[in-house]
Amino acid sequence: MRSMDTSALPQRSAPPTSFGEHLRHWRQRRRYSQMDLAHVAEVSTRHLSCVETGRASPSREMVLRLVERLDVPLRERNAWLVAAGFAPMYRARPLDDPGMASARAAVQRILDCHEPWPALAMDRHWNLVMHNRLVPLLLDGAAPALLQGTVNVLRLSLHPQGLAPRIANLRQWREHLFERLRQQIRATGDAVLVALLEELKAYPEASADAPGAAAVELPGEHPGVLMPFQFHTPHGVLQLVSTTTVFGSPVDITLQELAMETFFPADDASAAVLRALLDAVSA
Repeated sequence: MRSMDTSALPQRSAPPTSFGEHLRHWRQRRRYSQMDLAHVAEVSTRHLSCVETGRASPSREMVLRLVERLDVPLRERNAWLVAAGFAPMYRARPLDDPGMASARAAVQRILDCHEPWPALAMDRHWNLVMHNRLVPLLLDGAAPALLQGTVNVLRLSLHPQGLAPRIANLRQWREHLFERLRQQIRATGDAVLVALLEELKAYPEASADAPGAAAVELPGEHPGVLMPFQFHTPHGVLQLVSTTTVFGSPVDITLQELAMETFFPADDASAAVLRALLDAVSA
């Protein structure tokens, strides 16, 4: 897989405060010159320069046009609007907010309907927010500290005291997760994700006596679509494939940032193990 040096991306020394600072930061992150951005946004280079330097104030229409052309995340778009003197446009309610009850129920229903296969939902920082009944069964054996409080799915997956020793194709799985994280960093510029990536890169791949230490490379990878995953459990080896679904919403930041990871059995034996596990907790 192609790797990306995140240190080469524009990093924030301090959060932007003025509209011009927001504009400059995201224009440079997207590697646009002022002339390039003016062309795609259909404004004059002179006017764009005046807006960026604070000599001119953008209209609300201009703000929305620029964030669209620069593919600015919804969370950042609110900051742009406020900096330009306008009201925020996108709601940002936590998932446990009473007003999100119907959305939360809909997501849980999707996860439950995926049984007997595992499925989970994560926030923008890869923290576990919802799951179906299969997921806790596969986490048995992980260090209790990794399962307390806010559970970070990437940390739990790759930590040597987490699930990493049980993943046969650990090197392949690590690179898959790292690439997804790099792409997310490129899109959002989120400092929390940058720090998370550096932490994960420092983890060892596996101990020498771990079941996954052979560094198996599984066939069937389709970047951005499906990823093979071989996982050792007390009930047998699971051959799985995973795929990710994003809950895109044009008005709600929380739902727009939510991602669902779903796993499917890659063979009959794995399907039988997962069905047996679900039957055991349903009894």
